[in-house]
Amino acid sequence: MRLDRLLGITLELMAKQRVTAAELAAKFEVSVRTVYRDVELINQAGIPVASFTGADGGFELMNGFFLTRQHFSVDDLSVIYTLLKAMQGAMGGAVAPAMRKLASLHPALAANEESGKAVILNMSTQEHDRDIVHRLFQAIRQSRVVELAYTGTSASGIRSERSVEPLNLLWEKGVWYLEAYCRLRQARRYFRVSRIARLDVTETTFAPRRISDEPAQETEQGIQAHLRFDLSVCTRVLEQFPGECTYQGDRINVHTTFYTKEYALSVIASYGTKVDIVSPDELRDDVIAHIEAIRHHYRKNKEEI
Repeated sequence: MRLDRLLGITLELMAKQRVTAAELAAKFEVSVRTVYRDVELINQAGIPVASFTGADGGFELMNGFFLTRQHFSVDDLSVIYTLLKAMQGAMGGAVAPAMRKLASLHPALAANEESGKAVILNMSTQEHDRDIVHRLFQAIRQSRVVELAYTGTSASGIRSERSVEPLNLLWEKGVWYLEAYCRLRQARRYFRVSRIARLDVTETTFAPRRISDEPAQETEQGIQAHLRFDLSVCTRVLEQFPGECTYQGDRINVHTTFYTKEYALSVIASYGTKVDIVSPDELRDDVIAHIEAIRHHYRKNKEEI
């Protein structure tokens, strides 16, 4: 455990310009005195750690220091190599250089690739999604604005045109998502890659902006709804309303905006008795009227038959 902590402290120092003893103690759940002893051992091992006193004091690595392969075991690098290998199907050549560098440090990584696997990961995806992911990856690295056509989750398949600033690619439960700042909604949004019908990476670049984690006020008129779903439909709800869900006991609260009444009615009616409309009252009345119209339609058809 101590060896793991020593390596962890070293990596923490590499990741940050300066870190205090109190911060390291809190992160690794040890005393400040133990941190000082560990830093001394790290110095004795040949890793130069400088110590600074005062209000801005702390520890930092000497300029020019980097880890070499002697600090990592084959098992350590194997974990990283396996993750990169799993991503290769979706990211294409983007991860190949990193894999080659790891293999050059420990040739056994590539040699034993097909034997003795303890963990098998699969982040591959279909051809369409793979192309989208690869292009989004490049757009994120180059800070380029992306124009996309996005298909909604309703049965009507409403498609909207968006101009977004791509921030991150997320892989969750076998699905790729794009996290981006949507210029139309003027807020952070999440887009499922498989629902991106068209993608154009523009020549326009953007500067990083500060995005509040609080729900942004929608600038476009729409129906702001508060829905409460049964946990039995949680998978579909989380997929349909990404970033808009919160758990409350055995229910899922969703605060969302519908931009057409027809879309709202189609979504809510599709959940049957697994959803309650908390607000607005007008939407609840519209859903009741919608269901009554369906009943009248089928009753009339039955009488005519």
